[in-house]
Amino acid sequence: MDQAEYYKYNLDKLSDREAKGEKVYPHVFNPTNSIRIFNKLYHNEMNSGETKESVIEGIAGRVISIRTAGKKLFFINIQSESAIVQVLGNVMFYGIKENFSEDFKKIQRGDIIGIIGHPHRSLHNELSILPKFVEILTPCLKSFPSVRNSLTDVEIRFRQRYLDFICNTDSMHVFRIRSLIIQKLRTIMDHNDFIEVETPMLNSIHGGASAKPFETHHNDLNIPLFMRIAPELYLKRLIVGGFERVYEIGKQFRNESIDLTHNPEFTTCEFYWAYKDYLFLMEFTEFIISRIVLEIFNSYEVPYETTSGEKLTISYKPPFRKIDMITELEECLKEKIPTPYESEETREFLDNQCIKHDITCLPPRTNVRLLDKLVGHFLESQCVQPTFIKNHPIIMSPLAKNHRTKPGLTERFELFIANHEVCNAYTELNDPRIQRERFQEQIKQKNQGDTEAQPFDEDFCQALEIGLPPTAGWGMGIDRLAMFLANKNNIKEVILFPTMRPINPS
Repeated sequence: MDQAEYYKYNLDKLSDREAKGEKVYPHVFNPTNSIRIFNKLYHNEMNSGETKESVIEGIAGRVISIRTAGKKLFFINIQSESAIVQVLGNVMFYGIKENFSEDFKKIQRGDIIGIIGHPHRSLHNELSILPKFVEILTPCLKSFPSVRNSLTDVEIRFRQRYLDFICNTDSMHVFRIRSLIIQKLRTIMDHNDFIEVETPMLNSIHGGASAKPFETHHNDLNIPLFMRIAPELYLKRLIVGGFERVYEIGKQFRNESIDLTHNPEFTTCEFYWAYKDYLFLMEFTEFIISRIVLEIFNSYEVPYETTSGEKLTISYKPPFRKIDMITELEECLKEKIPTPYESEETREFLDNQCIKHDITCLPPRTNVRLLDKLVGHFLESQCVQPTFIKNHPIIMSPLAKNHRTKPGLTERFELFIANHEVCNAYTELNDPRIQRERFQEQIKQKNQGDTEAQPFDEDFCQALEIGLPPTAGWGMGIDRLAMFLANKNNIKEVILFPTMRPINPS
């Protein structure tokens, strides 16, 4: 029967059971253990054919397969949180024997059931539970893909995550890794005397990064508001206010294209550490990343397969490689980049280099965008193993402090893994006079057509006038790191409910 017929068939069955006075959706069931713990407890406890008749356990899970051997023997596999155990329904052990056949016949694949019974190891040496009582806790009204064949259609997997987790235990494992990343990141922050804070997600000014925001409107105040693109400017206000170490793990929202490494809604960790600089943060970044990897995998080596199918081994053992952006780019171009980097002469040079090397850069072809494309083509392509690209030009870094020895550059670095940016950090610009100039330059870029340029934040400048101590700031994309550690090359794989294109009803 098709899905509609199957659904109606199950609704009719529910009505029949309700007419007999059955509770088709019981309020509660109290397992003594999860399936995972049940399996762990009895994994090595019994010999083939042995039953622990002195022990009563209660477990619950979703039915993923059913086999019968006549009316007196049922073999049902149930699953919960990717752990599976066999329910060996044997009339000889059932509490009310005259109910045995009826109780088991109404169970079908997809139902969530509760079982009370004895731990048992079958004659085929399979760990099981012998039921004295079984109850359907939640009936499954619709059919779903066979668990044994797994669900491979990515459209269904990403739109209906519940089916993905039922059918693909690897998907649940991915999110266990993601959860561990966040847990261990928090532990590191806490052990270094940081405090976790929350800053606004609705901003009147969308600052802190170069990105196009989502815009909304507040009716009562009658003002436009923006979903935050970064918490940076608020976190630095806290440092001005006297906090010395703050961090925030939370969502950012950017109105940008969706691809294998970008989702409009994503998760970052940002922290700010007073009296430190970017040199310190490079070492601290190596410590953070390597510690997380070592504690999750008990190794610095993690396999990763690229979108092209190339199988790599990424080593997260410090120290990481470091590339000086301009020096390395000039070596690749075999030409000196004119200065100052914001000049029209430099723009023409960068434009010609993009044309020469067949590098696409959509309008507006500003100095920043052209330089970014060249860096992506020549430098980021080298960064398979964890690599820092450091010392960005001022025009690319409106919130970073001028380099102490290299004119025109800033004390900034980005960490790349498998050719993709994972971290961004710098010694923070704390001179309000220069910050105002930088914001003015951003306005100029916006007027040239760069919709991702940052707006002028007067309140932030006033905060700097109160005094921001020497500070180092850092941000990491948790989704990106989860991709590489879970060996996934699509960001949708590590976001529980990724943004999807609406289904065309026609």
